[in-house]
Amino acid sequence: MARLLALVFGLALSASAMLPATALRAADLFVYGGGGDDPICAHQSVRGMIQSRFRHQVTHVPQLPDVDIVDFYNARLTRYEPATQNSPIERRYCYATARLSDGQDRPIWYLIEYGQGFASIGDNVEFCVLGFDRWNVYNAACRVLRPQS
Repeated sequence: MARLLALVFGLALSASAMLPATALRAADLFVYGGGGDDPICAHQSVRGMIQSRFRHQVTHVPQLPDVDIVDFYNARLTRYEPATQNSPIERRYCYATARLSDGQDRPIWYLIEYGQGFASIGDNVEFCVLGFDRWNVYNAACRVLRPQS
């Protein structure tokens, strides 16, 4: 579905190139999501990858609680960046609430990068659970993966 949307968007963008030139701002290329569960952000393969990597993180980073992600809910798209000539990587930014094995709910922001898996095979998922980024990889309070205001 995402690939189909990207194709339609790409065709529309190509068609608009034939129209008289007007200034195009970078913000015009991004689509910001609305409410409701997003089928790609809530997909089981994405959630499984996050759960596996989160288990590795809490096991190998000192002073993090030994918990697991047991469920996700309210998964939604917060930003979509289609592949373009200048930026060939399609990106989907998502938000959800993660239920941890200790019963706490934590916000989680994540990014799906298409075609950026190991050796460019498959997709890559980067994530940040609020309160678990001990080394500030994603800046304070997961700011790198949060929607820009």
